[in-house]
Amino acid sequence: MEGPVRESATEGDGYIETLKQSKMLTERQIKSLCIKAREIFMKESNVQPVACPVTVVGDVHGQLDDLLEMFRIGGDSPDTNYLFMGDYVDRGIHSVETLSLVVALKVRYPERVTMIRGNHESRQITQVYGFYEECIRKYNTADVWTMFTDLFDYLPLTALVENQIFCPHGGLSPNLDTLDHIRALDRFTEVPHEGLICDLLWSDPHEKPGWGISPRGAGYTFGQDISETFNYYNGLTLISRAHQLVMEGYNWSHGRNVVTVFSAPNYCYRCGNQAAIMELDDQLNFTFLQYDPAPRSDEPTTVAQKTPDYFL
Repeated sequence: MEGPVRESATEGDGYIETLKQSKMLTERQIKSLCIKAREIFMKESNVQPVACPVTVVGDVHGQLDDLLEMFRIGGDSPDTNYLFMGDYVDRGIHSVETLSLVVALKVRYPERVTMIRGNHESRQITQVYGFYEECIRKYNTADVWTMFTDLFDYLPLTALVENQIFCPHGGLSPNLDTLDHIRALDRFTEVPHEGLICDLLWSDPHEKPGWGISPRGAGYTFGQDISETFNYYNGLTLISRAHQLVMEGYNWSHGRNVVTVFSAPNYCYRCGNQAAIMELDDQLNFTFLQYDPAPRSDEPTTVAQKTPDYFL
C-alpha cells in the first residue's frame, strides 16, 4: 500500500505547488481532485468535530493572492491546522484557483484542514456572482463548474471546535434547538431556498432581539437573546461565523456570544477592509491576526460592477 499512498501524496504536493504559483490545474486534475475530496467529505459529519489548536478562516471569495498572504501570516499546512468557514468562490477573479488550492490541501491533509459550506457554495449563487463565468472563461466549458458544484453538496454544514465553539457559515435558525437537529439532516443536496440548511448558511446576528426578516432574502436575523439561549442549552462558549463584511476583519457581537471572521481584505477590490483569522490554541485561547491585501498586478477595476450587491 505504501506505493500508491506515496504516489498520491506526491501528486497532491504537485497540485498544491502549481496552485501556489497562481497556475491552474487541468480539467483532468480537477476531476481527480473532486473524486478524492468527495470520498473524504462523505465520511464527515454535518457537525464536523475539530480539535485544537486550529486557525479559523472566514470568507476568502476567490482572492488567491490574499489567501496566499494568509498562509504566510498564519502558517502553511500541515504545520498549521485550518478551519475554513465557507465562501471560497465568487466576487474575486481567481475563484477556480482559490477553491482548487483549499480542496487540494484538504485532500492532502484531511485531518488538518476542515472545510464547511458557505452560501456561495451553490449552483444558483455561483451563476450570478462570477464563479460560473470564470470557469467558462478559463476552461471553455462548464464541466469544471459542474464538478465543483457537485462537490459542494458533500461539504459539511458546520463544525464544532472541542465541543465548545460552534462554526456555521451564517448563523442560527428558528428551526434549530440542538446540534443533533443538524446531525440528523440529509445535507447531500443543493442549498434549499428555506429551512434549516438555508438558515445555517444565510442568517446573521442582529442588535434587535428575537428573530427578524433578513435583508438578504434568505435566512433570518437573530438577536442576543437567541444566541445566548442556544449557547447555554448546547453547552457552547461561542458561535464563530463568517458571511458578513466587517471592516477590521473580525467583530464581536451579542455580548461576546458571537464572533464574525472575514478573511477577504479589500473585498471586491474596493471595500477597503482589513481581513483577519482567529487562532485557537490548545486551551481555546484566541488570537486575531489582521492583514491587508497582498500586492497584485492584475487587480480589476470593473469586476465589482458586473455583479449585483445582494448585501455587502
